[in-house]
Parts: sequence; structure tokens; C-alpha cells
Amino acid sequence: MDRVRATMKSGDTEGRFELLFTRTPGYLWALFFKVLHIHPIAVTLVSIVLGAGSAFFFVKTDLTSNLIAVALLVTANWFDCADGQLARLTGQKTLIGRILDGFAGDVWFQFIYVAIALRLTPWFADLGGWPCVVAGWFFGAYAGYWCHVRQANLADYYRNQHLYFQLGRSRSELDRSRQLTARYDSLRWRSADWFEKLYLFFYIRYTLRQEHMTPRCQEMLDLMQATYGDDIPADLRQEFCRRSKPMMPACQLLTFDLRIFVLYVSALLNIIWLYWLFEGTVLQLIFLRLRRQHEQLCSDLTRQIQTSTSTPA
Repeated sequence: MDRVRATMKSGDTEGRFELLFTRTPGYLWALFFKVLHIHPIAVTLVSIVLGAGSAFFFVKTDLTSNLIAVALLVTANWFDCADGQLARLTGQKTLIGRILDGFAGDVWFQFIYVAIALRLTPWFADLGGWPCVVAGWFFGAYAGYWCHVRQANLADYYRNQHLYFQLGRSRSELDRSRQLTARYDSLRWRSADWFEKLYLFFYIRYTLRQEHMTPRCQEMLDLMQATYGDDIPADLRQEFCRRSKPMMPACQLLTFDLRIFVLYVSALLNIIWLYWLFEGTVLQLIFLRLRRQHEQLCSDLTRQIQTSTSTPA
């Protein structure tokens, strides 16, 4: 178990459920792949195929098909965890591996949301014909491409921010769009850097979405950078982590754990519309509350920095 914990970024950002049911199976798969000399990128590609393939079985309403869908998605999640652990075990860390690892979950759920919409289309048609079908697909788009995407993006951003204050820049993946854009502008398409430039093109837009959702947070980070650079005082780091840590369980709920549990139960009970409803209501309320709490934390720290650095009249 200590070896498994060593592959985790931080106990603050990954809870006991993740340790037992995701990280531990992922670590065991990583050891297996290491023995077979399988590259982490190959594991990532297989996870993408398995996760996207589960959508084919989520379309169907019979129990056997949905059990297969659950098994495929569980395995895909284990493999998605194992690829990073395998890369750290073998030292095979690459830019394309990081890109594909972040891309995997998005691919799974894009296919799964379309599968759910197809599965529910006859039910919507029976309720009220094509107007009801259109309304159903619209709500699915709202739940998947508005709620889900924003929830996952924000939770990922807050976890990386907690790691930045807890462990420092080198052990977090907290990026600012300004620095990424400067790096992007320095690269040329007609050079060996074309792949990094392509990656940055999409990653900058991902980072901008996170920054647009967190204006008070950006104000705090800008003030800290102008005042301290990367040498943030220990008391500020500790204060941020003290107040940020209680928010990490909500981040875990918004990334995968709770969402996928509700998907499994609703699919197996053939009430899969419940998953969309849960996504668009319960998880969205958690998202709004989490963002309000975190923005308040950042506003408080901004005022604290301004007070401590102001010169008395």
C-alpha cells in the first residue's frame, strides 16, 4: 500500500476510495504491463478503445449488455490510472503520453453521452414525439457538454492549485494561459516543435476556460506573482492549503467517482435518464457551491496580501 501511495500526487487530493478502488488496481496493472515491457502510451490507447467501446453496450437496455459496459469502463479507468503509474515506474514520460492521458476520459464520455441519447430516443418519442426527442437531446447536451465539462475542468484546476501550494510548481500541473501563450508564440509550425505547438493550441483554450470560471482566483495569483514571484511565504501556503483541503472531496466527486457510480446504477436499473438529471442538478449544485467557496478563499487571501504589503499612512 505504501508503494501505491507513492504513485499518488497527494493524499489531500486523492481520497481513500480512489486509493482502494482506482489506484491500487491501476498499480497492479502497471506492474503487470512493466513485466511485459508494454509502453504507457499503448496502455492509454487501449483505455481509450475500452472506454469508448463501452458506449456501444450502454445503448442497449438489457442487463447483460449493461454489465459488459460497466466492466469495460471499469477496466478503462484502471488502465487510465495504470499508464501514469507505469510511466513513473519505468521513466517513460513523454509529451504525447500526457496529452493522450488527459484526452482519454473526454473521449469516453463523448461516446457515452451520444449512446445515452440514442438509448433514450424511443422513450422520448413515446412521451411526446419529435419535440420531446429534441428537448431530450438538448438536455443531454446541457448535462454533458455544459455541466460535465465545466465541472471536471474546475475540479482538475482546483486540485492542481492545491498541489501547487502544497508541493510547489515542480510537482503540480498548474499552468497559466499567459505563459503558455508566450511559449506557443515562440514555436514555429515548420519545425520539429510542430507537435508541441499543436498541443499548446488546444491546451491554452482548456486553461482559458478554467481561468474564465475563476476571476477572483486569477486576481490572487496575479497579485502573488507580482509580490512574491514563485517564493510564496510559507504562512500563505499553509493558509491556502488549510482552507482548500476540505474542498478536495467535492473535487473528487466532480471528476469521476460519484458520477460514474450513478451512471452504473442508472444503467443497470434501466433508468439511465436519472444519470442526466443527476448530472444537471446535484453535481451542478456541488460545482456552484465549490466555486463560490474557492472564490471566497481567494478573495480573502488577496485582501490579506494587500493588507500585509500596504504602507501605513
